[in-house]
Amino acid sequence: MAVMNVAAPNETPVKLEGKFLAIVVCWILGFGSLVAWNSMLTIGDYYYELFPDYHPSRVLTLVYQPFAIGTIAILAYNESKIDTRKRNIAGYILFFLCTLALIVIDLATSGKGGIGNYIGICVFVAGFGVADAHVQGGMVGDLAFMKPEFMQSFFAGLGASGIVTSGLRLITKAAFDKSPHGLRKGAILFLGISTFSEFLCILLYAFVFGKLPIVKYYRTKAAKEGSKTVSSDLAAAGIQTEPNGTADIDAKVPERLSTKQLLVKNIDYALDLFLIYVLTLSIFPGFLYENTGHHQLGSWYPLVLIAMYNAWDLISRYIPLIGFLKIESRKWLMIATLTRFFFVPAFYFTAKYGDQGWMIMLISLLGLTNGYLTVCVMTVAPKGCTGPEANALGNILVMFLLGGIFAGVALDWLWIIGNGKF
Repeated sequence: MAVMNVAAPNETPVKLEGKFLAIVVCWILGFGSLVAWNSMLTIGDYYYELFPDYHPSRVLTLVYQPFAIGTIAILAYNESKIDTRKRNIAGYILFFLCTLALIVIDLATSGKGGIGNYIGICVFVAGFGVADAHVQGGMVGDLAFMKPEFMQSFFAGLGASGIVTSGLRLITKAAFDKSPHGLRKGAILFLGISTFSEFLCILLYAFVFGKLPIVKYYRTKAAKEGSKTVSSDLAAAGIQTEPNGTADIDAKVPERLSTKQLLVKNIDYALDLFLIYVLTLSIFPGFLYENTGHHQLGSWYPLVLIAMYNAWDLISRYIPLIGFLKIESRKWLMIATLTRFFFVPAFYFTAKYGDQGWMIMLISLLGLTNGYLTVCVMTVAPKGCTGPEANALGNILVMFLLGGIFAGVALDWLWIIGNGKF
């Protein structure tokens, strides 16, 4: 295999080709990381029709999260020994198989409800959780030692999966609303799009992303700094690595901080992500389906709320690209994160006394702050880390992010205690 001549870790390459294509591929890989789950959330009204007594938007989310957080905890603990290439490809393949299985279940049962079908859906939703931990932790760890624009693009793709599924859901509702089995037709269409997206991600990660010159440069640089997680990706790109995992160098490998030391050093960033998603998932999506009452928009109301959240979540993920609008201060990131908890009383009183216009404004602000703060934290935290440290930190941050989602999903049930629905 060829040996790639690259600059030393402290040098800036004169020309790194493939930056724009890498940004596009990162966006698509981010999209594929969440499109399956967002499709499940977006077709929630279909599952409410099939399983009206089982609180599907809350239960499916609660099934998903323990598997996601449990898997990422194991992977984060062992991240330095895990092959990133195999991990990411395995994650996208699992996403592909689970979305395909949901289509098969629906077709095999002709769209009927029942506890058996519900359990089957829950099993494959648990598979989404396992796949999510593989892909998000693996990709974020990989991108953490590359250009911040790659991380931003990956998280923009995550946000885009929400707005694309919401937009398509509104279109399919308008197209199929009056037709027989309209909800089911829309649900199958969504799962079909998700299945195709996951297959595309498998191909892009396996055969395109790792062969881009700029990606090879950063992975080789990480290998020089002692990273062993990139060896398979480098081998697939035709770059030989030494048995110790470094890329043909004689320089001394810098000593990296342990995972515990990295966590202590970056605990505020980890808590930021945990608190961002505790707050968001305690409101979205269960509160929007079951606690917002009846308004002029009728059955369109929760779909519009989810679409507005997703739209502003996506837009906000591009705001940090404007330098003077990006928060980089650790103190101000924490202040902004804690300030979001004022959303809890705001949503409570708006649902009780406000009209739909106020609720749409609130959910837009929730999405705006969620996406913006996520990208700020994820792009600022890895600065100054070596390749192996950045990979470990990326896994730690994703673990706290998923932990926040899990805690938020659990707290979401508090909204329905005492309202006669639990």
